[in-house]
Amino acid sequence: MAYHSIAFTAALASAAGDDLALRNELRAGFVDSTARQLDLLRRARCDANWGVAAERLHAIAASFRAVELMGLAAEARSGAPGDPSVIRRIEAFIDALD
Repeated sequence: MAYHSIAFTAALASAAGDDLALRNELRAGFVDSTARQLDLLRRARCDANWGVAAERLHAIAASFRAVELMGLAAEARSGAPGDPSVIRRIEAFIDALD
């Protein structure tokens, strides 16, 4: 299942133009960055580490206009460290990007 968002697609198109290779590289970078922040969320054991990972995830999502992910990151930021529900939904979002 591929993630399709008009805003996300527009952000990639705006950055890469007609260069398909660059568009794919940007998308891969986005997936990699979000996956790294998800890993940090999974390993966070205190409010500070959880908050930093959620903030970074939100910033990455905002830079690509991934509104759904921005909402999930905001939910994580306001929740408890290790919240399995939000981690599963972020993971599902990232899996849907492939």
